[in-house]
Amino acid sequence: MIELLIERKWAKKEYTVGAFSACGERLCESLEDTDRGLVSSMPTAVINAAKVYGKTAIPKGRYRVVLSYSPKFANRVWGKKYGGLVPEILGVKGFSGVRIHPGNKADDTLGCPLVGRNKKVGELVESTACYYKLMNEYLIPAHESGDEMFITIQ
Repeated sequence: MIELLIERKWAKKEYTVGAFSACGERLCESLEDTDRGLVSSMPTAVINAAKVYGKTAIPKGRYRVVLSYSPKFANRVWGKKYGGLVPEILGVKGFSGVRIHPGNKADDTLGCPLVGRNKKVGELVESTACYYKLMNEYLIPAHESGDEMFITIQ
């Protein structure tokens, strides 16, 4: 089983930076939209009332992750490498199509966690390299062997 973890560390007005780990190994940092204090145990109506489209991080909680085909990302260089398979976070109340993917700024996401190195204030660098490490060392092998994958966001 693969356990991913985002520990949200620095919540700013326009973005949230966290520590991103896989199976206990710190891989990189994450960059998400604004953390509005949402948790997965809240009713969907409460989440939807607090959510600002394209500017809200997904609720804290534990979710199942699968690799699924993404038409949106299939033609990106990093998406082509895996035949369009991109990690999808399932069962997120008030959100759909949530995926872990490369990106540099909060403007590069609509609620999806981005991975990379937080070497600039409010931005990620080396995002594609971090994504490749996550995919090659953890998610692709788990997918191929049929292992379950989960992410916890705290």
